Amino acid sequence: MTAPLAASADGVTSAPDIEKRPLQDYVAPDKPSLIGMTRDGLAAALGGIGVPERQQRMRVQQIWHWLYVRGVQDFDAMTTLSKDLRAALAQKFTLARPDVAAEQISVDGTRKWLLRLPGEIDGQPHDVECVYIPETDRGTLCISSQVGCTLNCTFCHTGTQRLVRNLTAGEIAGQVVLARDRLNDWERAASPTGDGEKRLVSNIVMMGMGEPLYNFEAVRDGLNVVADGDGLSLSKRRITLSTSGVVPNIGRAGEEIGCMLAISLHAVTDALRDQLVPLNRKYPLRDLLDACRRYPGVSNARRITFEYVMLKGINDSLADARALVRLIKGIPAKINLIPFNPWPGTRYECSDWEQIEKFSEIIFDAGYASPVRTPRGRDILAACGQLKSATEKLSARERLALRAMAMTD
Repeated sequence: MTAPLAASADGVTSAPDIEKRPLQDYVAPDKPSLIGMTRDGLAAALGGIGVPERQQRMRVQQIWHWLYVRGVQDFDAMTTLSKDLRAALAQKFTLARPDVAAEQISVDGTRKWLLRLPGEIDGQPHDVECVYIPETDRGTLCISSQVGCTLNCTFCHTGTQRLVRNLTAGEIAGQVVLARDRLNDWERAASPTGDGEKRLVSNIVMMGMGEPLYNFEAVRDGLNVVADGDGLSLSKRRITLSTSGVVPNIGRAGEEIGCMLAISLHAVTDALRDQLVPLNRKYPLRDLLDACRRYPGVSNARRITFEYVMLKGINDSLADARALVRLIKGIPAKINLIPFNPWPGTRYECSDWEQIEKFSEIIFDAGYASPVRTPRGRDILAACGQLKSATEKLSARERLALRAMAMTD
């Protein structure tokens, strides 16, 4: 007998084998950080410490500049504000970023930060992972939206763990601010030698831990802070949000965030996708692709990326490649083929390289770009599908096995 679907807080139904419930809610600290507040939220915070309404817009702009252009970490550095206002801000707020519990650097230059976030009052803190991927023409930061993940995608290591809680907008934008701190990007931006045009964090992908469209409001507010032209000023064409297919929020993402969209597709039939991405049982392929066709702003200049993990003997036949081309017909798109990144206990294997090349050729011949994503950071467990919170620890044997796979692949 099919289990009944339960209504969630946003009115969307769910089933235990499709979606998980958060184990905790976020508990705000006594002194919240200003990082990640919207402009309206920052104005309200200023009003709460007595700044007159007629001054709030100017003060917000000043603070915004110090936070997201200069990257200051101390209120005393905000020299355009009076000493009294700086003292009042320091009494009620902080400029805290997520704490770095550990940093690992791969042989290919990829960096992974284990970030420690607060838990419930007097409870155990939570860990998420954030990955920086340097390339010759860009620097991509992969950020997380949840501690754990709502979903249960069977090929994804992150999907095997519990959903602890959603991240806040401050914790989402804070990952970008933290990366700029660690990479000295603030100094590069202010350099008179032109290094500001070569900032290390140039692209954002929301492809880390979690399903971002199940944490919509925080993701929206955090990414809009990142894209604000008077601050971090990352073009929305350089921000990509990846979803497994939360259909009701795809249109909202286009309207309220306006970033590039990536779809974790991975199968060309509902029967197979039901197994690989159980969310498909709720939002099947037809509904998902209809939402993609209606995505605000989609065009040849703003193509949707379809992500397709290559699983040996599962979804990698040449018939699958031809079906994939038919499936996305009429959608301005490119297809990222992702060699499966192994993890201990998985039942899947990566497709043979020769098969991946044949698969890619069929897609390319049909007129679609079909780059094969180069695995990065496998030796530090930073590759696609490998992120896993330290609250869900690997055993020493599992870590050794995964490192051996990465080094010998």
